[in-house]
Amino acid sequence: MEKLTIEGTPKTPTIKFDPEAGKLLIQGRSIPENSIEFYKPLVDSLEEYSGSAKDKTNVDIVLEYFNTSSSKCILDVFKKLEKINSDGSEVTINWHYEEDDEDMLEAGEDYQAIINIPFKMVEIEE
Repeated sequence: MEKLTIEGTPKTPTIKFDPEAGKLLIQGRSIPENSIEFYKPLVDSLEEYSGSAKDKTNVDIVLEYFNTSSSKCILDVFKKLEKINSDGSEVTINWHYEEDDEDMLEAGEDYQAIINIPFKMVEIEE
């Protein structure tokens, strides 16, 4: 399986998925014109990865802002990860948020309530 790298822009996050290392990073702002189209390569890669996932899969979410349509796509990504987790790979999601950003903390907690994967809330000092 090949690595997936999508360079970030002012409207889209950087996505780095390394299936060999079992590492996924989503970082930046997520307000793409078409969220479904933007996240499709990642969702497809995770679908493929689920057939041969590593023992441990580490996910870092470092978003400063995302819009409503992105939140649905992020949930789709988490649902793929949830399946990978239930199939035996130990998935950990590290949800990074700035120390005074209550909205991002709450967003992480909302996902944590929906998805059956261990979340770690990681406070970023400014």
